[in-house]
Amino acid sequence: MAEAVVLLDVWVSPFGQRCRIALAEKGVAYEYKEEDLSNKSPMLLQANPVHKKIPVLIHDGKPVCESLVIVQYIDEVWSDGAPILPADPYARAQARFWGDFVDKKIYECGTRLWKLKGEALQEAKKEFIEILKVLEAELGDRKYFGGDAFGYVDIALVPFFAWFYTYETCGGFSVEAEAPKLVAWGKRCMERESVSQTLYDPLKVYEFVGFLKKKYGVE
Repeated sequence: MAEAVVLLDVWVSPFGQRCRIALAEKGVAYEYKEEDLSNKSPMLLQANPVHKKIPVLIHDGKPVCESLVIVQYIDEVWSDGAPILPADPYARAQARFWGDFVDKKIYECGTRLWKLKGEALQEAKKEFIEILKVLEAELGDRKYFGGDAFGYVDIALVPFFAWFYTYETCGGFSVEAEAPKLVAWGKRCMERESVSQTLYDPLKVYEFVGFLKKKYGVE
C-alpha cells in the first residue's frame, strides 16, 4: 500500500522548493497542494498551528513543518535513495551549520533589497554581497557544497538562485560579478532535473516581487 504524502506549498516559495527538490531526488510520489496565503486552508492551519506557514509535509496524516526539518525528515524516511546529508557526523554538522546560515541570511537580506531605498538599500546591498562572498568561499572549487555529491546545503540554497535576478536588479549590482563561482554552481545545479523542474524562470519571480511591492506600497 502506497504511503500518503502531501505537500502544502506556494509555487514561488524557495522554502517549499527545497522540499520539492528533496522529494524529487528521492523519487517520492506526492500530492502537491497550492496554498493561498491570504486565505489559508483549514488543512494548513491544522497541520501547522504554531507558525501557520508553508511548507508542510504531511506523511500518513502526520505533519512535519519548517523546510530544512522537512528535508532532513525526507532523507531519513526514504533512506534507500542517494543520501542528502553526509554519513560522517562532523560533515553532517557542517552541512547543518551552512543550511542554517542560508536560512538566517539570504531571504531576510534579499527582502530588504526590494523593500528599501536610499542608504538602507545600500547597506542591504553591501550585506548581501558579503553573504554571497562567504558562501562562495565555503564552496571553493568544489562541484557542490558537499563535494562531488549534490546534497543538503545545495538544496537549502539553490531555490534562491531563481531570486538572484530580482535581488541584483533591485539592488543595482551583479551577482555574477561579485560571486562568479556561486553562479557557476547554480548553473550546475540547474542541470539536475530535480532542480530545473522545480525552479521558476527568474523573470516570473521578479514579476511576483513586483506584485508584492504593490501590495506593500513599495515603489
